[in-house]
Amino acid sequence: MAWVDTHCHIDGEEFAEDREAVIDRAREAGVGRVFVPAIDLATSKRILSLSQQYPDYLYPMVGLHPEEVRADWREQLAAIKTLLPPPSTLRLPPILAIGEVGLDFYWSREFGQDQMEAFECQVRWAVETRLPLMIHCRKAQNELVSILKRYAKDLTGGVFHCFTGNEIEAQELLQFDRFVLGIGGVLTFKKSHLPEVLPRVVPLDRIVIETDAPYMAPVPMRGQRNEPAFTRYVLQKLADAYCVSEETIAAKTNENVARVFGVK
Repeated sequence: MAWVDTHCHIDGEEFAEDREAVIDRAREAGVGRVFVPAIDLATSKRILSLSQQYPDYLYPMVGLHPEEVRADWREQLAAIKTLLPPPSTLRLPPILAIGEVGLDFYWSREFGQDQMEAFECQVRWAVETRLPLMIHCRKAQNELVSILKRYAKDLTGGVFHCFTGNEIEAQELLQFDRFVLGIGGVLTFKKSHLPEVLPRVVPLDRIVIETDAPYMAPVPMRGQRNEPAFTRYVLQKLADAYCVSEETIAAKTNENVARVFGVK
C-alpha cells in the first residue's frame, strides 16, 4: 500500500542537512511519490533541479506564491513562465503543475490587487499549458472563487491545498468539479472540525493527502518539523473519519491523484 504526498516543500533549507534520510523514511512509511510546489523563481529552478536527482519520486511545480507577490512580481512571473513547456508540446512536460499559487490576505492586503492579478495570470498559464493548479487560499476565498469562475470550463483541475474550512466553504470549492481538496495535519488536531465536516460533504473521490512539510506536523508529531513520512497519520485519521480501511483511503486518493495530475 502506497500513497502520495501531494504538497511538500522538501527543497527548503529545513531539509538541507538530511534530505536523503527524509526521502528514505518517506519510502519506508509508504509514500510512493512526493509533489513539490515552488513559491518563486528561485525555488522553481531549485525544485526542477532537485527532481532530476530523484526521478519518478519528486515531481516539480513552478509558480509564484501569493505571499511572495511584491513590487517585482511581474518580473518574477515573466521569468517563471520561461520554465513552462510550450502549449503545443506533445511530450509529457516534466513540470507537474502550476503552483503554489493563489491569494493570501491573512497578514495584509497591501499587495491584494497585485496578488489577484498574479493569480489570474497563472490561472491563464494553466489553461494554456493544460497543467493543473496547486492553489493556496487564506482569508480570500470569495475573491479566489470569483477569479476561478471565469476560467472554470477551461481548467483541467487542481488542488485546493490545505483545506481547513467548514461545510459551506467545502461545497463552494467543490463546485469546481475537476478540483480536489488537499488534506493534511490539521485533520488530526484536537480542535479540528474536519473529521466531522469531510464525511458529511466531501466524497472520497475529492480528496488528496498532503503534508505542507516542513509545516503543520500532524498529531502525534505536532511541534516537530513535518515530513512526508508523517502522512501516515493523516491517512489513518481519514480512514477513521470515513469509517473505511487505510487501504481504501490510499487507493482512492491515488485514483484522485492520477485523475488530477495524470500521474499513475
